[in-house]
Amino acid sequence: MTESSATLVDKAGSGDSSAEIAEHMAAAIVARQLPPGTRLREEALCRLYGVSRTKIRAALLILSKDKLIRMVPDKGAFVIQPTEAEARDIFAARRIIEAALAREFVAQAKPADYRMLDRHLKAERLALAQATPLRSQLLGDFHVLLADIAGNAVLRDIVRELVGRSSLITMLYQSGHAAACSCDEHGRFLDAARSGDADLAARLMVEHLAHVEAALRFDGSAGDAKKDLVAALLM
Repeated sequence: MTESSATLVDKAGSGDSSAEIAEHMAAAIVARQLPPGTRLREEALCRLYGVSRTKIRAALLILSKDKLIRMVPDKGAFVIQPTEAEARDIFAARRIIEAALAREFVAQAKPADYRMLDRHLKAERLALAQATPLRSQLLGDFHVLLADIAGNAVLRDIVRELVGRSSLITMLYQSGHAAACSCDEHGRFLDAARSGDADLAARLMVEHLAHVEAALRFDGSAGDAKKDLVAALLM
């Protein structure tokens, strides 16, 4: 086992709960130490974390519910691997829906809503500066918050589902530089919305989502993936 793999094991001792193991594995997926498509072998995970199969299966169930892995009958668990075609379809749907959402947001947003979103932008920038796995979640949550403020429950549910699916895609295939650009574009959208220019806000939203999609890298170049944990799982 390499030194880096040993460090990962040290961080997940035998006293860890299933939730803690799931959190640790989720961080490894975000860091691409467990790249899309990696098979997660139960026996190897038991050795790696020093726990029983019961704990590992519970951890895998948590990851499955969070849509970070998929369980294939008679084959096992695999890190989720969204396809490029799926990503294109999701972002096409988001551009159509969120252009309308932007206009509705401009019509409904109050000063308190803008103050709350300004605080959210600060949290986005902090996550980006610290390069935390939380960045993709916060960038996605921005759009969900817009839908909440717009006040259409049906629209909110649709946006929440699409953002959830695309957040996983950006987590796996978006570079840190592209994520920083997304945060900047959120700021420009808020400036336009705050001025009351619904047409500009809608246009900026469509352009923002197009930029996010264009920056996705499905060729493995989105980050410097470390394969030490993968090697440990194949032992």
